[in-house]
Amino acid sequence: MSAKADLSLQPKAAALRHGSAHPLRPISFGDPVVSVDRGADGTLYLRPSRPLTDYPARLTDSLHHWAERAPNRVFMAERDADGWRTISYGELLDLSRHIASGLLRRGLSAEKPLMILSGNSIDHALVSFGALYAGVPFCPVSPAYALISKDYGKLSYVMKLLTPGLVFVDDAVQFASALTANVPGDAEIVVSRGTLPGRAVTRLSELAATPLHPGLETVHQAVGPDTIAKFLLTSGSTGNPKAVINTQRMLCANQVMIRETMTFLKEDPPVIVDWLPWNHTFGGNHNIGLVLVNGGSMYLDAGKPMPGGIEETVRNLREISPTVYFNVPKGYESLLPYLRDDAHLRHMFFRRLQSMFFSGAAMSPHIWNSLDELSVKETGFRVPMLTGLGATETAPLCLLATPLSSRSGHIGLPVLGNDVKLVPANGKLELRTRGPNITPGYWRQPELTAAAFDEEGFYKFGDAAKPAIAGDFAAGLDFDGRIAEDFKLASGTWVSVGPLRARFIAACAPLVRDVVLAGINRDEIAALVVLDPDGCRMINPALPSNDISACAHDEQVRSAFRQKFAAFHSAATGSSTRVARALLIDTPLSIDRGEVTDKGSINQRAVLEHRDALVELLYSSGISDSVITPSATEALRRTECN
Repeated sequence: MSAKADLSLQPKAAALRHGSAHPLRPISFGDPVVSVDRGADGTLYLRPSRPLTDYPARLTDSLHHWAERAPNRVFMAERDADGWRTISYGELLDLSRHIASGLLRRGLSAEKPLMILSGNSIDHALVSFGALYAGVPFCPVSPAYALISKDYGKLSYVMKLLTPGLVFVDDAVQFASALTANVPGDAEIVVSRGTLPGRAVTRLSELAATPLHPGLETVHQAVGPDTIAKFLLTSGSTGNPKAVINTQRMLCANQVMIRETMTFLKEDPPVIVDWLPWNHTFGGNHNIGLVLVNGGSMYLDAGKPMPGGIEETVRNLREISPTVYFNVPKGYESLLPYLRDDAHLRHMFFRRLQSMFFSGAAMSPHIWNSLDELSVKETGFRVPMLTGLGATETAPLCLLATPLSSRSGHIGLPVLGNDVKLVPANGKLELRTRGPNITPGYWRQPELTAAAFDEEGFYKFGDAAKPAIAGDFAAGLDFDGRIAEDFKLASGTWVSVGPLRARFIAACAPLVRDVVLAGINRDEIAALVVLDPDGCRMINPALPSNDISACAHDEQVRSAFRQKFAAFHSAATGSSTRVARALLIDTPLSIDRGEVTDKGSINQRAVLEHRDALVELLYSSGISDSVITPSATEALRRTECN
């Protein structure tokens, strides 16, 4: 059952985003309906009213399907000078079988898996599909562990955890130092190009030329729902990365959940232009799977949402019109000025766009409203913006908002096949879920696996949720922060960090990228502020690109922040929402110290631990020019007026 997004199946008005009055572009979308049951202890269970339909035994069944139905259709394309290198479904199936044969001859297994230490590319896809076909688990590792890290700490840890039998990199020269320092001598290295001094390497072209293994079909048919497809590493935001087991059942079930909710995907093969990294579940599971299962085409975007990177995204979107577009809020923010100023880009971007989707952070209202305005200007409709909630452990999609209810902070209702459990915890409702898309656990870490599930087998997100409409859980859920981040002030008052962070960032937009909140057992809340260099350059265009130190010490930026901070402080309703003082961090957060992950997520605890001197400065009774307080802001305002 599905309904067009502009029909009268309206959620209650309180759940709607207050935005443009223009209609949404009508798209086919599954109608979410849940039953709500309450236990004697206050625990709530939300269950979809319909069962999940059947799903394939293995992800490569979809590859066979489309290779037979549309062998010449582009599955994937990447930039090649001024054109595109493409691979069709038929070519992908053929090369995957040959690479699978090569992997089988090497005796790889879960105990000796394939590790991919490169960014998104067609060659990366070829190796991973070869592994899927052979039933060999693979693990895509963040290139940042090799190229940004200074001590290779996380890469070394992952090597020891996984013990790979084969490591693939696209460019041996680029990764030479990391390979030499971390890959044991008994692990084969396969490369697309380049050489490694003092170490033999195998060319991917050699692997792809392997004669078909005589037992290949038998091996492929033996791949089933419980076969480990891949290991995906958690971001390490709470310590060392964990290797999340991703089974074929997880990936296949979740893709059916996606298409039975986002039913417009079944009507036209999706076309996406995508940069989201495959070492994370959003890009590597959700987006690749969505394209494969629905017979679509993925155009790889080497751009990034930052100066020097967004230009490549713009170049690609001027040529390729997506039917659905995925990004993080920062990506949409970086794209906005180009969409405003470039009529051709705006036309190409919106002309057949059925939906946009964001994840990873809250979407600022001014970004969302600006996208609506541009969409209406180009098409007469607002293109639906979707969001939801998922995790590496859930393959990833678990909850999804509808086009009508979607707004920042709203995570919607569980998709088909997922039951949601809400457990009372310290005045909040802790979110848990169960379904065929949930991981069986963490590789070689049974104690962490046991801790991740409750007595009924529900996976514990560590997140809290609340009803979008008070008392009406069937109307959908709002995100209510991370349970582990919350703390008590000295008064015993709980501080809900997630929502407060989101409000602080929104109030100080566009200057602030993130904020770390301190105050455990203190009398008041203080903030270590991570500035957004792009937003700071809107205040002072003379600032150098991506220089957090220059931003933190620039008086124009500090003055603008003071005013926004004072307004935020004055709107507080009590000690749990009042940030009393702030300090602008002037040195980059460290991936090696665990302060920030490769995808930019901040580890609140690690920052507070490693920057304890700054926290003490925040709470010092002495006067410091570094600490910004609302009272100092008001005094400065009075001086300026006089």
